[in-house]
Amino acid sequence: MRYDLVIFDNDGVLVDSEPLSNGLLASYLTELGHPTTYEESLRDYMGAALHRVHDLVLERSGQRLPEDFDATFHARVFAAFREQLEPVEGAVEVLKRLAAEEVPYCVASSGSHERIRVGHRKTGLDAWFPDELVHSAEDVGRGKPAPDLFLHAAARMGVAPERCVVVEDSRLGVRAAVAAGMDVYGFTAMTPEDRLTGARGFFSRMEDLPDLLGL
Repeated sequence: MRYDLVIFDNDGVLVDSEPLSNGLLASYLTELGHPTTYEESLRDYMGAALHRVHDLVLERSGQRLPEDFDATFHARVFAAFREQLEPVEGAVEVLKRLAAEEVPYCVASSGSHERIRVGHRKTGLDAWFPDELVHSAEDVGRGKPAPDLFLHAAARMGVAPERCVVVEDSRLGVRAAVAAGMDVYGFTAMTPEDRLTGARGFFSRMEDLPDLLGL
């Protein structure tokens, strides 16, 4: 099927940020008295907006995170991004292919606009994603697994949900895409297939994505 819009997740799909951000998140939560391993951070928070971290910590411990949690975490993440972040291997080539074949695309991320922009500037992806192609959970008030973000992106791009395809690497993101009535392909570079239930297909190398999209 040839789609009218390709919606990319950002972290782990376009930029190789998940190891950095989840390592820092696990370390910061542990520092605050909520012991968390890197593996647990990936399991519980990969693909989610920060409000999920607040919600799960409160649910599990009965304690609220500090008021400056988001600001402190973002400062640590952005510093790491500016020094170490790289694009996902093959992502730029996929974007070139979409542009050459005039297939519309955009990004829809649970991260903030600032987080997306910091990462894109470091990796050079800002050249491929002007403001009108960037959609954040900030725009809708809640992140994945709610479908709101993907539906918002489709509406802003003027494409019906059933004509969209989502490229995701997280369990929460796949759930959100399915709930939005969109096809979704699971990128398995970090997440095994059995955690991406509901995806139409799977791929582990970005170079394989164009074939799945019918390009």
